[in-house]
Amino acid sequence: MTLQRQVLIWAACFAVMVLVLWLLGPILLPFIAGFVLAYFLDPIADRLQKWGFSRLTAALLIVVLALLLVVAALVVFVPMLVDQVGRFAGELPALIQSLAARLNAWAPEWMKEAVNRSGTDIQASIMQFAGKASDWILSVLKTLLSGGLALVNLVSLLVVTPIVAFYMLVDWDRMIATIDSWVPRDYADTVRELGRDVNAAMAGFIRGQGTVCLLLGIFYAAGLTFAGLKFGLAIGLLAGALTFIPYAGAMTGGVLAIGVALVQFWPDYWAIGLVVGVFAVGQFLEGNFLSPKLVGKSIGLHPVWLMFALFAFGYAFGFVGLLLAVPMAAAAGVLVRFALRQYLASRLYLGADDTGDSPVPADLALPPEAIENRPA
Repeated sequence: MTLQRQVLIWAACFAVMVLVLWLLGPILLPFIAGFVLAYFLDPIADRLQKWGFSRLTAALLIVVLALLLVVAALVVFVPMLVDQVGRFAGELPALIQSLAARLNAWAPEWMKEAVNRSGTDIQASIMQFAGKASDWILSVLKTLLSGGLALVNLVSLLVVTPIVAFYMLVDWDRMIATIDSWVPRDYADTVRELGRDVNAAMAGFIRGQGTVCLLLGIFYAAGLTFAGLKFGLAIGLLAGALTFIPYAGAMTGGVLAIGVALVQFWPDYWAIGLVVGVFAVGQFLEGNFLSPKLVGKSIGLHPVWLMFALFAFGYAFGFVGLLLAVPMAAAAGVLVRFALRQYLASRLYLGADDTGDSPVPADLALPPEAIENRPA
């Protein structure tokens, strides 16, 4: 089979997969969530197997404990979170007005004079923006709480997702072995190497960075709540969730928390400093302990590429796309680097008569034996 025909076949398979995702997107959420959950928990099942548990018992134990934790979170924390988000949206205009007034009192005279000469009513503009932001948050919250499809998705997540995760955990190793048996034998070693690279990138992000986000979200929420900050639970969980983008979680959560603290606690410097200290300690823990231990030095995903993937897949496939964005971005990154290495070792790059050394960067160059044995 010629290379052109192979490329056409794989391109057609990819197009069919995208079409299926687009057509079935509204019903795929619990299945994708179950698959992601199984991938996240598979190392725990492997560890329990080493301790003497059967695969079936390990999968059942893990899924039951995870389901209990989710139900407990829904019963205890979700009502508090919804209440805080609703109150935050309602009080947002007043908070921004108070913060703007305080910053205006601290602003130097030359800045005030420049604003006055410009003829811009900054305070009115800020209030208009705050009102629109408040309305948007409330509308999103009402949609999530009252939408019929949202209720169906919630029920399906609580019922279907654990079942899917359980079966995926039980059959994970068998499924991987079956997929490996389908790979063309001539390319089995190459595909396995690519699979290991994709798995390393995905594991570093989904398992490693996901755990970092979870731990930091809990830490920020507990720390801000302990500090007495209004909406501390919501701001802390938001900061933890955004940690998957480097510095985004700390910056977003820090700006929100310090802004609320300045309005709520001023002139109590100790209380404001405590809020700042929560984020400082969180960043110290993330940079020196959590990320080095759980994620490693590199996960192979540039933050800009990651954000683009999230926007693109979210726009194309909705919430299901958000779940697929990171795995697809990791896989695409590995495949692009592999294609670049192949190109840099090919005659197209080196030239048909080039027999000298390849000016390929060391981190992209193929080993000599791979170049010698590459297909003509």
